[in-house]
Amino acid sequence: MRFSTILPAAILAATTAMPAFAQDTAPPEPITISGSASVASDYRFRGVSQSDKNVAVQGGITIAHESGVYIGTWGSNLAGWGTFGGANLELDLIAGYKKTFGTATVDAGVTWYTYPGGADETDVVEFYGKLSGTAGPATLTAGAFYAPKQTSLSRAFASATPLVVGSGKRDDNIYLSGDAAGAVPNTPLTLKAHIGYSDGNPGLGPNGTSLAPTGSYWDWSVGTDFTYKNLTLGVAYVDTDISNSEAAYITPNFSKTTNGSPIAASTVVVSLTAAF
Repeated sequence: MRFSTILPAAILAATTAMPAFAQDTAPPEPITISGSASVASDYRFRGVSQSDKNVAVQGGITIAHESGVYIGTWGSNLAGWGTFGGANLELDLIAGYKKTFGTATVDAGVTWYTYPGGADETDVVEFYGKLSGTAGPATLTAGAFYAPKQTSLSRAFASATPLVVGSGKRDDNIYLSGDAAGAVPNTPLTLKAHIGYSDGNPGLGPNGTSLAPTGSYWDWSVGTDFTYKNLTLGVAYVDTDISNSEAAYITPNFSKTTNGSPIAASTVVVSLTAAF
């Protein structure tokens, strides 16, 4: 979370007249803990629903050191695509380093995607790097995410029927992203936009999913956040360029359980998040 504090001019003037010892403030804590809890109408990961187009409850916590090193965890319920049995839960373990140099912020680390109690060979390890800066009133972020070759990303493919499994050769995955956010002056609104590109193993992996199910595709979203104190109400339009014909090759995995509709089709996601 990012916080800013504005001191009224009268208070600032008063403090300048106080003795030096009165102006002393406690040094910042070397370790900070932050987190969030949210409920969303759908859990979309890179444009694809991980909750069978149903409601998801999510939360995370981060412990950061003043040096820039941090560790954290984040979790969400799952359903349909991306479900590996067990607790039907995604639990991410995160470690990284984040530091601001002038007007640019560098954030690099690794995420271990785990699925407690789920099928074997489902975990994914992915390295990431992000660079953020400002352009006028907007904050811009470029990101690169790389999952090296691993069993959970084994190459497989599908014909229309039945599902034909490939050689099992391990594959890797790359995801590139761009994000922009800008506060609307004198309002609690923030406008946001995102675009991403996935390139990895086409078809279905050893447990029926893939980070790039059609081999390569684009996802994007536009939306707005309304913030009041520590609560944020978000509304976003999410879509991909995965066509219905492309999705048909990995159906029924790549469709909603109840009606067979594609889980990468456009949707509006509404979320409510509490930060602490």
